Amino acid sequence: MKRFCVITNRDKEDSNQKALYIQEYLEQKGGKCCILENRRVISEGVLHYTEAEKIPEETECVLVLGGDGTMIQAAIDLVRSRLPVLGINMGTVGFLTEVEPQNLERALDLMLGDRYTIENRIMLRENSLTREGKRTGKACYALNDVVVSKRGECRLITIKVYINDELADIYRADGLIISTPTGSTGYNLSAGGPVMVPDTEATVITPICAHSLNKRSLVVSARDRIVLELGQTKEFQEDTAVLVVDGRTVRGLSTGDRLEILVPEDQTRIVKLSGVSFYKKMRDKLNGN
Repeated sequence: MKRFCVITNRDKEDSNQKALYIQEYLEQKGGKCCILENRRVISEGVLHYTEAEKIPEETECVLVLGGDGTMIQAAIDLVRSRLPVLGINMGTVGFLTEVEPQNLERALDLMLGDRYTIENRIMLRENSLTREGKRTGKACYALNDVVVSKRGECRLITIKVYINDELADIYRADGLIISTPTGSTGYNLSAGGPVMVPDTEATVITPICAHSLNKRSLVVSARDRIVLELGQTKEFQEDTAVLVVDGRTVRGLSTGDRLEILVPEDQTRIVKLSGVSFYKKMRDKLNGN
């Protein structure tokens, strides 16, 4: 690879300085590199942080400076571009970011020398549904998870889960997480859900503080169509909830509202350089070993 684009957070001086250093280093080695600032933009009613249309057509790889949150947002904004993404960790845990700052020059040399592999990660696409089952509004994409969480008073909400139009289960809980394998090490794991290796073609449904002890996570095929319907826990009061997609609050929900969650053809392409296995990274990041 020779042509790169760096995405950086303009509000963080250390990231800006690092972006300029990367640009200079790559150009000294015969590459080309542009810098694109990460900023809030509303396009067709959807909030973005990266203006993907400003990335030059000849770009071969996007370098993302930041933590996992910045990587996730970049993946969503670039979902239609099919550009591979390399994360350079400027945060803390950095489960998605491949490169630590002390290894930056080596990583750039590997990229310039075409010594890398690319992992494809499945995503989720969420659409709201009418009572008749028709899609409405803009689709929301997620690399990690889609969460329906209780809103307001500290009480349970009821969520009906349909798999391929068949009622699979009814959860009374604080909420429900639909996670990709990539997101399985995040909120899903904290809620007691299983860790899935990144290339698993599946999603996991995990309740948040379920009222019943026998309610556990459910792993389903990536080909399955999931529909969530917010029920009514108390006879004389509607349930209210909030939809959160990859940490972004999207909208409020109330009894009777329905969501469709699918795995789209669009995937995130993540550049791998280190040769460190997922299992070692899991041990290092989660166990501190």
